[in-house]
Formats: sequence, structure tokens, C-alpha cells
Amino acid sequence: MALHHYILQTHPTIQNDIFLTNHIINMYCKCGQLGYARFLFDQMPHRNIVSWTALISGYAQCGLISECFSLFSDLFARLRPNEFAFVSLLSACEGRDIKCGMQVHAVALKISLDASVYVANALITMYSKCPGSGGGYDHTLGDAWTVFKLMEFRNLISWNSMIGGFQFHGLADRAIHLFTHMYCNDIGFDRATLLSILCSLNEYCTSEDTNIHLRSCFQLHCLTIKSGLISEVEVITAFVKSYANLGGRVSDCYKLFLDTSGKRDIVSWTAIITVFAERDPEQAFLLFCQLHRENFVPDWYTFSIALKACAYFVTEQHALAVHSQIIKKGFQEDKILSNALIHAYARCGSLALSEQVFDEMGCRDLVSWNSMLKSYALHGRAKDALDLFQHMNVRPDSTTFVALLSACSHAGLVEQGVKFFNSMSDAHSIAPQLDHYACMVDLYGRAGKIFEAEELIHKMPMKPDSVIWSSLLGSCRKHGETRLAKLAADKFNELEPEKSLGYVQMSNIYSSGGSFIEAGLIRKEMRESKVRKEPGLSWVEIGKQVHEFGSGGKHHPQRGAIVQQLEILTGRLKEIGYAPEVSLALYDTEEEHKEDQLFHHSEKMALVFAIMNEGKLSSGAGSKHQKWRYSGLSTVQESVIINYREERQFESASRNLQ
Repeated sequence: MALHHYILQTHPTIQNDIFLTNHIINMYCKCGQLGYARFLFDQMPHRNIVSWTALISGYAQCGLISECFSLFSDLFARLRPNEFAFVSLLSACEGRDIKCGMQVHAVALKISLDASVYVANALITMYSKCPGSGGGYDHTLGDAWTVFKLMEFRNLISWNSMIGGFQFHGLADRAIHLFTHMYCNDIGFDRATLLSILCSLNEYCTSEDTNIHLRSCFQLHCLTIKSGLISEVEVITAFVKSYANLGGRVSDCYKLFLDTSGKRDIVSWTAIITVFAERDPEQAFLLFCQLHRENFVPDWYTFSIALKACAYFVTEQHALAVHSQIIKKGFQEDKILSNALIHAYARCGSLALSEQVFDEMGCRDLVSWNSMLKSYALHGRAKDALDLFQHMNVRPDSTTFVALLSACSHAGLVEQGVKFFNSMSDAHSIAPQLDHYACMVDLYGRAGKIFEAEELIHKMPMKPDSVIWSSLLGSCRKHGETRLAKLAADKFNELEPEKSLGYVQMSNIYSSGGSFIEAGLIRKEMRESKVRKEPGLSWVEIGKQVHEFGSGGKHHPQRGAIVQQLEILTGRLKEIGYAPEVSLALYDTEEEHKEDQLFHHSEKMALVFAIMNEGKLSSGAGSKHQKWRYSGLSTVQESVIINYREERQFESASRNLQ
């Protein structure tokens, strides 16, 4: 604007210079200042086709389709539009009303500009991204394919546009097939081609044939190396995402990330943190800290992924560290990050912080309400979940009812849970899915209504999954229902042959009932199937340090003192009637050894260590996959414990981050 002002002062007759005025109009359009651009355009005594096209392009960039058509109509009444005017107008139609795009296509046909490769490419993109008159995309994609096939000459953008159209519609097979045809006919490819194909490969992340598509990714990787495009950070980042989604090794993804040294951007950092977030949260958090040390500024998406990793930790200190950075960067009002914080704090055991974030939100969406409902359900606070549901000011969805049913299950509210389940289809037009049936099976099972749970499974409109059978199996063990437990265990082992749950539960059921021979046969079958039970671990946080206990606590430096204190506590408990449940120990072990096995259970070791350090105890205490309530300890808070241990380096990293 300063330069424009200078030109007006030094060249008072600037409006007569079409060439320079067109450049000023284009500058204002590119900067989004359409008011200045239109004022200059209206003041021009003479205009050429570039003047009109520059302003049409500016309106198109801002999505002002009606202004584009009005201006194009004025142009058409005075001059013959060129191909660039058509391309600008078609870009305004992308993703909007298909009828407007078809009108532009008809005009291009009348003046024979449809043969222009630039116009044809714009038509392919427009038809690919516009829904049809019936709201669907199939017909318009067919129109894009027709335009592509009728082109006498195609450039690389033509092929990329068509591949992008297939990828946009989720037709990964057709996109990959077209790329194969390109390569076999020596048409060549560029970065845009590779990014579209890699996005198409990502469509297979939930497919059963991921191994086949992982090999395709390897082949594409080799081709990219040969072409020299592997040096571009966007391409490497896309490969990192594809390998992760298709089940590739994390180490391979990390090696690719290391190849971007010196060229990394926030997108590549976020991609690698995303890869590690679920598979290795500790490494994800360390990478997030490293990102800060290298002076990259996280965006809201990076923060959300970091919080996803924090949800897997034992305590809330890492989530607090990320939260402090969110506030420093001015993202505290971001709804998505607030929702992620609610989830992370709840998973780390700090329900109070989840409530605080929820209460401080100025505007809540459905995800906000669902996240808070799930937090209450996770902590067994059914009454709070039901009260919150009464205050929801948005329409509930299927996730809402998963949280409600889970809360009812943990609190034994069978009648209320059944009402919620029935109201899904009756009052809210939501068809129950596998998750809802799993919650109902768990609800019935915990309440001892095993046969109601079995009847519900038989009535399901879909095939039960492993979660449903494992839930039924757990209920059968609790209530001693051996026949139905055997059915559930067989179904579970059929769906999850590599997991030990079915074998372990059946062995415990038989042992509890005194059927030691059958229990031994189950363990033999488990060994023959080469299935191993994952060892149980328990944690407790003392003075900002997390202590991990395995069975017997053999590796803990204070094991001797813990065992001594445990003997004292167990003696006092026996005096008031406590007796170890030795039926679950190995049947061929001497009676005193059975009791010794239970005596050194990891949960008992962690609990005694917590009692020994009661004055130093932090909020996190518990066992993998369990939530404990220590009713006799005033300073031990209820918390959720996640299956990842923490090391001292994270303490330092969190402090530095804050």
C-alpha cells in the first residue's frame, strides 16, 4: 500500500497505465484486499482481458462465487474470455454447486475452449470435488473421467488431477491403477503424484490385506529414491505416515524421519510424534521435548498428538507440562485441545483437572460432553455422568451412550442402563453397535445376570467380537458359570489366538472349582499354542518418582523392607479373618507355596510401599488395567493406571518444558 501511494504521488496518470494497474489489482487480490482491487478496477478508463481475469481470480480465491459469475457475465458481454478466466471461474466452483460448473463447461464448449489442456484440467478437478445434484459424487466423478478420456493432449497435471479425484473419493484401487499406467507408459510423475498415491495407500490402513499394500509402499519408496524425489521433506513425511498406517515398523519410520535432518518442518515433526503416540508414548513425549529444543513452534494439531501420548502415562505431570505450553502459545481457548486435555487428565488419574478444563470451556461441542462423560465412567462416577447427561445442550451420538452404558455397568445400575440402551433407537434414532452391546454384556455380567447377557448376544444383529466374549468370560469367572465360560473362551481364542486371556481365565475357573486336571490341560494347551501370559505390573508414584513392581518385587531396591512390612500387615489381617484365596494358585504347588505366590503379588507390594511412604504419596497409585480405591488411606487418591512405566529423564523433560 505504501508503494501504491508512492506511485500515485509520482505518476498521477497511473490509471491510464493498464499494465501497471493490472499488477496492482493482482497484488491486492493475492493479499485478500478485494475492496481495494475492485475500486481500482472500477476506476480504470480502459480494461483488457488480464484486468478481468485478475479480479475474477481474486474473488475465486476467497470463495465468492456469485461475484465471480457476475464479473464473468460482464466480461462475456464485452470481450471473449480466455482460458485463464475459465480456469479461475471453475476453481470457484470446486466443492460447491455443480450446476454453476456445468454452465461454465457449456460456455467453454460453445467457444471451443474446452480443448485447452488448462481448461480441461480445471474441469476434471471441478467435477471431482463437486457433489451431484442428488448430493452424491459418483456421477460427477464419472464426468471428470469422461473429460479426462476425451482430452487429445494431457500433461502431468491432467494425470495428477484424475488421480487426485480418485483419491478424494476413496477409490484407492483406481488411483493406484492409473499411476501404474502412467509409469508403464513413461509419462513420469512428480511430488503431487506421489502424495496422492501415498494418501490412497493410507486408505488400506484397516484392510485385511495391509501386507500386500505395505509391499506396494516399499516399491513406491524404491521408485521415489530412484527419481530423487525422496529428498523432499513432504514426500518423506507422507512415507512415514503410510508405513505407520500400514503396520510398518516404528524403527523404519524413525529412520525416514532422521533423513529429513536440516529440512524438517512442523508437519514432519507432528507426523513422527503421531507414529510414536500409541506405540511408544515415552518416545513421543521425548520427541515433543526435542521439537521445543530445536525451536519449532507446535501448532494445535501437534499439541493434540502430544496430549494423546500423555494419556498413556501413569501421572498427570506430563499433561500438565504440555498444558502449560498450550497456555503460553495462546491455544487455551482451542476447543479441540480442551477436549484432548479432558481425556488426557482423566486417563492419567486426575479427574479434578478434567473437570476444571471442562468447566472453564467457554464453548463446548459434542466431543467435549462425551469426553467428560467418558472421564466419569472411567473413574466409576456413574451419578456424576448421569447428572452431566441431563445438562447436555447438544444432541447425543453413539459415543455418548457408550460412556453412559459403561458408567451404569461399573455402578451396577442395570435398569438405568437398559433404559439408555432402549432409548438409543426409540428416542434418538441411533442403531446400537458392537461397543454398545459389549457394554450391555458387561452390565448384565457384573450384576450376575449371565443368562440375560447370553440371550442378548444371541439377539445381536452382527457377529460378536472378542471384546464381547472376553466380557462374558470375565463375568462367568466371577459367578462360577463354567459351561458358558468354556463357550466364551473358545470364541475368544478363535478371534484372538495369540492372546492368553481365554486360557488364563478358564484355568482360573477350573482351579476355583477344584477341577485341577482340567486346569492343567488348559495350561498345556496354552503352552502348545505358544501363547504366553503378559506379566502383571503395578505402579505407585512416591515423591514425583514412579515405582514399578512385578510379581515379588524382586528388582526393587527396598524389597526387603517391603516384604517385612507386608508380613506385619498380613498377620494383622489374618487376625481379623483374612484368608488368602489359594485356589487360583497352581494346583500342583504345596499349600504354603500357593500362599507365598499370592503374598508377593505386585499389587500388594505396591500398596504396602505406598503405606510405607504415605507422607510422600502422589496422586498416582494402581495396577495395570485396574482402578483402585484405597478406602483406608486418606492420602491415596483414586486413579487410573496405564500400562507404561516412566523414567527419571521424563521428570527432567517435563520440568524443562514447563
